[in-house]
Amino acid sequence: MQQEFWFARWERDEIGFHQPDGNALLPRHWERLGLTSEARVLVPLCGKTPDLAWLARQGHAVVGVELSEKAATDFFREHGVTPQQRRCDGFTVLSGAGVDIWVGDFFAMPDAVLAECSGLYDRASLIALPPPMRHSFADQLTRAMPADARGLLISICYPEEEMDGPPFSVTEDEIGQRFEPSWQVIPLECNDALAGNPQLQDRGLSALLESAYFLRKR
Repeated sequence: MQQEFWFARWERDEIGFHQPDGNALLPRHWERLGLTSEARVLVPLCGKTPDLAWLARQGHAVVGVELSEKAATDFFREHGVTPQQRRCDGFTVLSGAGVDIWVGDFFAMPDAVLAECSGLYDRASLIALPPPMRHSFADQLTRAMPADARGLLISICYPEEEMDGPPFSVTEDEIGQRFEPSWQVIPLECNDALAGNPQLQDRGLSALLESAYFLRKR
Protein backbone atom coordinates (compact mmCIF):
# COMPACT_ATOMS: atom_id res chain seq x y z
CA MET A 1 0.00 0.00 0.00
CA GLN A 2 1.54 3.32 -1.08
CA GLN A 3 1.55 6.19 1.42
CA GLU A 4 0.45 8.55 -1.36
CA PHE A 5 -2.84 6.62 -1.60
CA TRP A 6 -3.78 7.53 1.97
CA PHE A 7 -2.51 11.10 1.70
CA ALA A 8 -4.73 11.59 -1.35
CA ARG A 9 -7.77 10.07 0.37
CA TRP A 10 -7.48 12.47 3.29
CA GLU A 11 -6.75 15.51 1.15
CA ARG A 12 -9.87 14.81 -0.93
CA ASP A 13 -11.91 13.87 2.17
CA GLU A 14 -12.59 10.45 0.63
CA ILE A 15 -12.89 8.90 4.06
CA GLY A 16 -15.86 6.55 3.89
CA PHE A 17 -13.96 4.35 6.35
CA HIS A 18 -14.27 7.07 9.03
CA GLN A 19 -16.95 6.44 11.67
CA PRO A 20 -18.01 9.88 12.95
CA ASP A 21 -19.81 8.39 15.95
CA GLY A 22 -17.06 5.93 16.80
CA ASN A 23 -17.39 2.16 16.80
CA ALA A 24 -20.13 0.65 18.98
CA LEU A 25 -18.06 -2.45 19.77
CA LEU A 26 -15.48 -0.39 21.68
CA PRO A 27 -17.64 0.67 24.67
CA ARG A 28 -19.40 -2.69 24.60
CA HIS A 29 -16.25 -4.76 25.08
CA TRP A 30 -13.45 -2.53 26.38
CA GLU A 31 -13.95 -3.44 30.05
CA ARG A 32 -13.35 -7.10 29.17
CA LEU A 33 -9.66 -6.29 28.72
CA GLY A 34 -9.28 -5.63 32.45
CA LEU A 35 -6.88 -2.73 31.95
CA THR A 36 -6.39 -0.12 34.65
CA SER A 37 -7.44 3.41 33.76
CA GLU A 38 -3.75 4.40 33.92
CA ALA A 39 -2.82 1.98 31.12
CA ARG A 40 -1.35 3.57 28.01
CA VAL A 41 -3.31 2.50 24.91
CA LEU A 42 -1.94 2.23 21.38
CA VAL A 43 -4.27 3.06 18.48
CA PRO A 44 -2.44 2.42 15.19
CA LEU A 45 -3.63 4.04 11.94
CA CYS A 46 -6.04 6.04 14.04
CA GLY A 47 -7.20 8.66 11.53
CA LYS A 48 -9.42 11.14 13.37
CA THR A 49 -11.62 8.59 15.06
CA PRO A 50 -13.60 9.83 18.09
CA ASP A 51 -12.65 6.52 19.70
CA LEU A 52 -9.41 8.28 20.71
CA ALA A 53 -11.38 10.74 22.82
CA TRP A 54 -13.55 7.96 24.26
CA LEU A 55 -10.46 6.07 25.43
CA ALA A 56 -8.99 9.25 26.93
CA ARG A 57 -12.23 9.81 28.87
CA GLN A 58 -11.72 6.40 30.48
CA GLY A 59 -8.50 7.80 31.96
CA HIS A 60 -6.07 6.21 29.50
CA ALA A 61 -3.08 7.97 28.01
CA VAL A 62 -3.75 7.39 24.30
CA VAL A 63 -1.01 6.94 21.70
CA GLY A 64 -2.44 7.25 18.20
CA VAL A 65 -0.33 6.75 15.09
CA GLU A 66 -1.46 8.28 11.81
CA LEU A 67 0.22 8.84 8.45
CA SER A 68 -1.83 11.92 7.54
CA GLU A 69 -1.13 15.13 9.44
CA LYS A 70 -4.45 16.46 8.15
CA ALA A 71 -6.28 13.63 9.91
CA ALA A 72 -4.44 14.36 13.15
CA THR A 73 -5.09 18.10 13.06
CA ASP A 74 -8.73 17.48 12.12
CA PHE A 75 -9.14 15.29 15.22
CA PHE A 76 -8.03 18.03 17.59
CA ARG A 77 -9.94 20.77 15.73
CA GLU A 78 -13.17 18.75 15.82
CA HIS A 79 -12.77 18.26 19.58
CA GLY A 80 -12.00 21.93 20.26
CA VAL A 81 -8.43 21.23 21.39
CA THR A 82 -5.34 23.23 20.43
CA PRO A 83 -2.59 20.60 20.53
CA GLN A 84 0.99 21.06 21.58
CA GLN A 85 3.47 19.98 18.91
CA ARG A 86 6.93 18.49 19.12
CA ARG A 87 9.34 16.45 17.03
CA CYS A 88 10.45 13.02 18.25
CA ASP A 89 12.33 10.25 16.41
CA GLY A 90 11.36 11.63 13.00
CA PHE A 91 7.66 12.04 13.90
CA THR A 92 5.57 15.11 14.50
CA VAL A 93 3.69 14.49 17.75
CA LEU A 94 0.48 16.41 18.42
CA SER A 95 -0.72 16.26 22.03
CA GLY A 96 -3.80 17.41 23.91
CA ALA A 97 -6.61 16.24 26.17
CA GLY A 98 -4.92 12.93 26.98
CA VAL A 99 -4.19 12.03 23.36
CA ASP A 100 -0.84 11.96 21.57
CA ILE A 101 -0.99 11.43 17.81
CA TRP A 102 2.33 10.47 16.23
CA VAL A 103 2.24 11.60 12.62
CA GLY A 104 4.24 9.27 10.40
CA ASP A 105 4.70 5.68 9.28
CA PHE A 106 3.58 3.18 11.91
CA PHE A 107 6.32 0.78 10.83
CA ALA A 108 8.90 3.39 11.86
CA MET A 109 7.48 3.82 15.38
CA PRO A 110 10.15 3.48 18.09
CA ASP A 111 9.91 0.16 19.88
CA ALA A 112 10.41 2.01 23.17
CA VAL A 113 7.11 3.88 22.68
CA LEU A 114 5.18 0.71 21.85
CA ALA A 115 6.75 -1.01 24.87
CA GLU A 116 5.04 1.55 27.12
CA CYS A 117 1.59 0.58 25.79
CA SER A 118 -0.13 -2.21 27.71
CA GLY A 119 -3.36 -1.66 25.80
CA LEU A 120 -4.20 -1.90 22.10
CA TYR A 121 -7.25 -0.82 20.12
CA ASP A 122 -7.33 -1.60 16.40
CA ARG A 123 -10.36 -0.98 14.24
CA ALA A 124 -8.64 0.35 11.13
CA SER A 125 -5.11 -1.05 10.83
CA LEU A 126 -5.28 -4.74 10.02
CA ILE A 127 -8.12 -4.28 7.53
CA ALA A 128 -6.33 -1.35 5.85
CA LEU A 129 -3.16 -3.31 5.05
CA PRO A 130 -2.54 -5.82 2.25
CA PRO A 131 -1.44 -9.32 3.34
CA PRO A 132 2.37 -8.84 3.45
CA MET A 133 1.99 -5.69 5.53
CA ARG A 134 -0.50 -7.38 7.85
CA HIS A 135 2.21 -9.92 8.63
CA SER A 136 4.71 -7.13 9.40
CA PHE A 137 2.13 -5.28 11.49
CA ALA A 138 1.45 -8.28 13.73
CA ASP A 139 5.17 -8.99 14.03
CA GLN A 140 5.85 -5.42 15.14
CA LEU A 141 3.20 -5.58 17.87
CA THR A 142 4.52 -8.94 19.03
CA ARG A 143 8.12 -7.74 19.10
CA ALA A 144 7.58 -4.40 20.82
CA MET A 145 4.52 -4.55 23.07
CA PRO A 146 5.02 -5.78 26.65
CA ALA A 147 4.08 -9.18 28.03
CA ASP A 148 0.44 -9.34 29.13
CA ALA A 149 -0.52 -6.48 26.79
CA ARG A 150 -4.23 -6.69 25.96
CA GLY A 151 -6.15 -5.45 23.00
CA LEU A 152 -9.49 -5.14 21.30
CA LEU A 153 -9.26 -5.93 17.59
CA ILE A 154 -12.17 -5.23 15.24
CA SER A 155 -12.16 -6.80 11.79
CA ILE A 156 -14.46 -7.25 8.82
CA CYS A 157 -15.04 -10.19 6.52
CA TYR A 158 -16.71 -10.25 3.09
CA PRO A 159 -16.59 -12.23 -0.19
CA GLU A 160 -13.23 -11.12 -1.54
CA GLU A 161 -14.21 -11.68 -5.16
CA GLU A 162 -16.81 -8.91 -4.82
CA MET A 163 -14.49 -6.05 -3.88
CA ASP A 164 -10.85 -5.04 -3.93
CA GLY A 165 -9.64 -3.56 -0.65
CA PRO A 166 -9.00 -1.50 1.26
CA PRO A 167 -10.71 -2.19 3.50
CA PHE A 168 -9.60 -5.79 3.20
CA SER A 169 -11.42 -8.88 4.38
CA VAL A 170 -9.57 -10.43 7.34
CA THR A 171 -11.04 -13.68 8.64
CA GLU A 172 -10.87 -15.21 12.11
CA ASP A 173 -8.54 -17.88 10.75
CA GLU A 174 -6.13 -15.26 9.44
CA ILE A 175 -6.15 -13.35 12.71
CA GLY A 176 -5.18 -16.57 14.46
CA GLN A 177 -2.40 -17.16 11.94
CA ARG A 178 -1.05 -13.63 12.39
CA PHE A 179 -1.08 -13.49 16.18
CA GLU A 180 -1.02 -16.98 17.67
CA PRO A 181 0.76 -18.48 19.55
CA SER A 182 2.38 -15.23 20.74
CA TRP A 183 -1.05 -13.84 21.54
CA GLN A 184 -4.20 -15.43 22.91
CA VAL A 185 -7.07 -14.65 20.51
CA ILE A 186 -10.67 -14.91 21.76
CA PRO A 187 -13.68 -14.06 19.53
CA LEU A 188 -16.15 -11.78 21.32
CA GLU A 189 -18.89 -10.86 18.86
CA CYS A 190 -19.79 -11.13 15.19
CA ASN A 191 -22.53 -9.08 13.52
CA ASP A 192 -24.03 -8.49 10.10
CA ALA A 193 -22.73 -5.00 9.23
CA LEU A 194 -23.83 -4.62 5.61
CA ALA A 195 -26.82 -2.38 6.25
CA GLY A 196 -24.68 0.10 8.17
CA ASN A 197 -22.12 0.43 5.38
CA PRO A 198 -23.93 1.69 2.27
CA GLN A 199 -20.66 2.86 0.73
CA LEU A 200 -19.46 -0.75 0.67
CA GLN A 201 -22.75 -1.93 -0.77
CA ASP A 202 -22.19 0.62 -3.54
CA ARG A 203 -18.85 -1.08 -4.22
CA GLY A 204 -20.62 -4.40 -4.83
CA LEU A 205 -20.69 -6.20 -1.51
CA SER A 206 -23.55 -8.60 -0.86
CA ALA A 207 -22.41 -9.61 2.64
CA LEU A 208 -20.33 -8.03 5.40
CA LEU A 209 -19.55 -9.27 8.90
CA GLU A 210 -17.90 -7.19 11.63
CA SER A 211 -16.18 -9.07 14.44
CA ALA A 212 -14.50 -8.16 17.72
CA TYR A 213 -11.61 -10.11 19.28
CA PHE A 214 -9.85 -10.02 22.62
CA LEU A 215 -6.06 -10.22 22.29
CA ARG A 216 -3.65 -10.95 25.11
CA LYS A 217 0.09 -11.23 24.67
CA ARG A 218 1.48 -14.33 26.29
